[in-house]
Amino acid sequence: MIKTNEDVLNSIEEDKVRFLRLQFVDIQGMIKNVGIPVSQAEKALKSGISFDGSSIEGFVRIEESDMVLKPDISTYRILPWDVSGGKVARIICDVYKPNGKPFEGDPRYVLKRAMKEAEKLGFVMNTGPEIEFFLFERKDGEATNKPHDFGGYFDFPPIDRAEEIRQNIVVALENMGFNIEASHHEVSAGQHEIDFKYADALTTADNVITFKFVTKTIARMNHLHASFMPKPVFGINGSGMHTNISLFSGERNALYDEMKEHEVSDTLRYFIGGLKKHVKSFTAITNPIVNSYKRIVPGYEAPVYVAWSWANRSSLIRIPAARGLSTRIELRSPDPSCNPYLSFAVILMAGLDGIENQIDPGEPTTHNLFHLNDGERGDMGIESLPGNLKDALDHLETDIVVRDALGDHVFRDFMRLGRAEWDAYRVRVHQWELDRYLNIV
Repeated sequence: MIKTNEDVLNSIEEDKVRFLRLQFVDIQGMIKNVGIPVSQAEKALKSGISFDGSSIEGFVRIEESDMVLKPDISTYRILPWDVSGGKVARIICDVYKPNGKPFEGDPRYVLKRAMKEAEKLGFVMNTGPEIEFFLFERKDGEATNKPHDFGGYFDFPPIDRAEEIRQNIVVALENMGFNIEASHHEVSAGQHEIDFKYADALTTADNVITFKFVTKTIARMNHLHASFMPKPVFGINGSGMHTNISLFSGERNALYDEMKEHEVSDTLRYFIGGLKKHVKSFTAITNPIVNSYKRIVPGYEAPVYVAWSWANRSSLIRIPAARGLSTRIELRSPDPSCNPYLSFAVILMAGLDGIENQIDPGEPTTHNLFHLNDGERGDMGIESLPGNLKDALDHLETDIVVRDALGDHVFRDFMRLGRAEWDAYRVRVHQWELDRYLNIV
C-alpha cells in the first residue's frame, strides 16, 4: 500500500514505470493531465509541478495564471496497458496557488470542503454510483451513435456482443484497485452498466473519473466509442448515474434506526427533505449539459417528478430494501456527463441543510407517477425537475445553499459556461426544425 513518497518512488523503480501522468479535472469534469518522465517524479512529489491555469476552462485569468499540481499519493496507480513500450502510472492531483493555498476553482477542493462540513456534524458521506454508458461503432475512425449491439436488459451472448469488452474493462479497473460488484447489458441497444463498491465521496469521485477514462480507452482499443452522453439516441432509454448515498457516524450508519418505522432514522428523512428542497437548483450540476434534459422526460424510466418512495422507481428518490449498514438513499436524477466532485458536494450540502434545519420530506408516494396527470400530481404537491438547462441554471442562481457549496469562483464560472452552452444551443437551427418546417412554412 502506498503511504509515503518513498513508497511511490520504490514502486516506480520496481515496476519499471517510465512516465507519470499527473491528472486533475476542470470545472466541467473534463480530465486533464501533465505527463512527466519518472526522472521528475521526486520533484513532483516534493513540491508539485507548475502549469498555466489560464488555459484551463473555468480556472483563472491570464494575469494570474500560475498554478501548482500537488499529487495525492493515495491515488497512485499503474495504468493497465503499456504506452510507448513502457509502463505509465497516474496520480490524481489537487490544484494549489503559488502561495501554497488550495485553489478555490479546483472541483476536488470543493468536495473536500463539503466533506469537512459533514465532519463537523459527525458524518462521512459514502456514495455508490451506478454508471451507464453506450458502446457505439466507429466509421472511418469517427464516433457514430450506431449501437454496437442490439441486446437488452441482462441479455447474454451472442445477443450481447460486448460481454468480452465489459470483462476487459472490469479486469483493467480491478488492476487499478476497483472492487467491481457487477456488470451487465442495460435496457437499450448498445447500453451497458458496470457497478463498483461504494466508498467515501472523494474516493468515489476519483473512481468515476478513472472509470470513464478506462472505459473510453478500452473501447477505442476495440475500435468502438464509449459515450457517457445522457441521451445519444432518440426513442430509447438514456444513461443515468443513479447515486446511492449513506451517512456514517463512526461505524454506525446514521440512516438506520431499528426502532423507527421502516427502520430508517430521522436523519434519513431530513436528508431527503434537503434533497427535495434543493434538487431543482443542484440539477444544473448533476445534469449539466443541454442533452441531459432529453433524458429527463416521461416514458424512459428516468425520474421527472420530485417525490420519494420506499421502492417505487418512478420517484426521484427511493429507499432500497436493504437495512442495517446497507441502509441508503438512491438519488436517480444525476447523469454521467456531470462533474462527480461538484455533484457529490452539492448533494451533500443539500442533505446537510435538511438535517440541520430538520426539513420534513413529506410522505413517500406509492403511486406510479408516470400514470398520473398534471392535475393529480399538482393536488399531491409533486413538482417536476427543470425541463431544460436554462431553467436549471435559473434555479441554481437563486439558491444560497447550493451556491455556497460551490463557492464564488466555481459558481461564477459554472454559470458563465452553462449560459454560454444554452445560448449556443438556442440560436442554432437544428435538423429537426428543417425536417418539420422547411417544406411547409
